[in-house]
Amino acid sequence: MDARLAAARFLESPMLSDGTRHVYRYDVEEFCRWLDARRTKLDDVDVRVLVDYAAHLGAARPGRRPAKLAGSTIARKLSAVRAFLRHALGPGRVPDAVLAPRRARRLPDAPRTAEIEATLEGLEGDDAVSLRNRALVELVYSAGLRSAEAVGLDLADVDFEQELVHVRRGKGAKDRVVPLGEEAAHWLARYLRDGRPELATGAEDALFLSMRGRRLDTSTLRRLFPHPHRLRHAFATHLLEGGADLRTIQELLGHSSLSTTQVYSHVDAKRLRRVYDRSHPRS
Repeated sequence: MDARLAAARFLESPMLSDGTRHVYRYDVEEFCRWLDARRTKLDDVDVRVLVDYAAHLGAARPGRRPAKLAGSTIARKLSAVRAFLRHALGPGRVPDAVLAPRRARRLPDAPRTAEIEATLEGLEGDDAVSLRNRALVELVYSAGLRSAEAVGLDLADVDFEQELVHVRRGKGAKDRVVPLGEEAAHWLARYLRDGRPELATGAEDALFLSMRGRRLDTSTLRRLFPHPHRLRHAFATHLLEGGADLRTIQELLGHSSLSTTQVYSHVDAKRLRRVYDRSHPRS
């Protein structure tokens, strides 16, 4: 079977959207050129050939930019090639082996305390919206909430007496309880007393309301603090630097697996080193 003819038929398939066809075209044609260069027939493609191709994609490229393809780029190219092979040879001929390199997990970019303080100071004001905004950002940072979790809170989810916040994840997801920090509690109380009544226009149970009296959406938080997930990273990082262990952070963040929380292990290692240097007689 001629690889280029098979590729043309695949790329003309009505099963592909125009966007997918555009993305796949370069990657599939590149694979066909590679097969031609090594004189490999399409019918002879097996897992060994695909392993060789993955190695080819991952090799250094002297004189070219980038000098080496990123893992995400290699994964994309192999995904296109697999789709092509399933179409040309049938699903049974496409190996399930993991060929692309694992994507490197980026360390969380946690804002420093000074950056958070500056943001919070910029939100001060006595009007209803300013009080809401300050309470919202204070709570996200204090409790390590996801944006959707914060705007999804209802009035009954905040327990001032026990200083707790009940975070509900929706159907099938695990709810959790997190501590309500002193500063967050202060601004939430001010918002509920002096701000929310002005915004409330109906029987909406949402904790944070828009100017129309409806449940707030996550876009408001993004306007107040671009990339609000960084506040969640700051929550975890600052707790670890203060002495909390990874297992506790896992529970507070609501991670189902400790492996997810272990992106913060670099912070924990630094903390342990400080404790060791301070405590061990042979340090």
